[in-house]
Amino acid sequence: MQPTDVLEFSTGDIGALERPVMLVGLEGWFDVGGAATQAVNAFVSADHAVTVGQIDPDPFYDFTQQRPHVSIDDDIREIVWPQNEFVLQRNPGHRDVVALIGVEPHMAWRTYTGAITVVAEALGCEAIVTVGSGAEAIPHSRTPPVTGSTANAELARRLGLVAPSYQGMTGVVGVLQAELEARDIPSISLRVGIPHYLMNAEHPQAVQALVRHLSHVLDVPNTTDLSDQIDGWRDVHDELVANDEQLRMYVNLLEAEFDRRSEAQIPTADDLGAAFEEFLRNQRDD
Repeated sequence: MQPTDVLEFSTGDIGALERPVMLVGLEGWFDVGGAATQAVNAFVSADHAVTVGQIDPDPFYDFTQQRPHVSIDDDIREIVWPQNEFVLQRNPGHRDVVALIGVEPHMAWRTYTGAITVVAEALGCEAIVTVGSGAEAIPHSRTPPVTGSTANAELARRLGLVAPSYQGMTGVVGVLQAELEARDIPSISLRVGIPHYLMNAEHPQAVQALVRHLSHVLDVPNTTDLSDQIDGWRDVHDELVANDEQLRMYVNLLEAEFDRRSEAQIPTADDLGAAFEEFLRNQRDD
């Protein structure tokens, strides 16, 4: 099975794109609390973005695990399958964004990642940024750090990132990063931590942190304001901790350790964005 066999994609009359970068955010193992997919969605406007392609879900899912949904509209039943759509967001005066919003597949990962690279190359994407969120030993009362890695030595040097060092089980994002490295397509993996004791509850503070970093990296303004959601969920999380003495003691320890390691693991969002833009500009010159 070839990537083009599962890909419905057409550039149509969209014309030339302005320094496009692809964002990839997938529901599943690398999307704890839904933070990654929410952050990617923040860069796609329902009113202005257009769908330029989609991946056929049939070869990629065990539908006993990722079950389709039934909806009824005007007495008409419709089956809604897992969707993986490529959405183009034009940003006049700034770079364009191509977002893959979907669900991590269960099978045929090579074909799935191949479909992503076909679209990225067809649209002339200068780089691919994968976005994730994972459970970590951090307190909910602090802004979670955004960390990143890249296999591209020049990107790592410019952005102060590290080469991927994780060994063990991986998700489709790990397979995609390896495929991009083999194809010499610049890529970055950005991820945010979610307090593991929140049991996959929403954590809008993490979403806001990801959005802020992505906005600077992409040089795309973003006005997403999650203040109300952050305050509301902070009350929920505080109550959870207050009602459990052992958990309260544990969070106090996490806070002390977090404050001790006050330095972020990657540069500030401003520095990161400037360095990323310089790298891509040099790539275009080459």
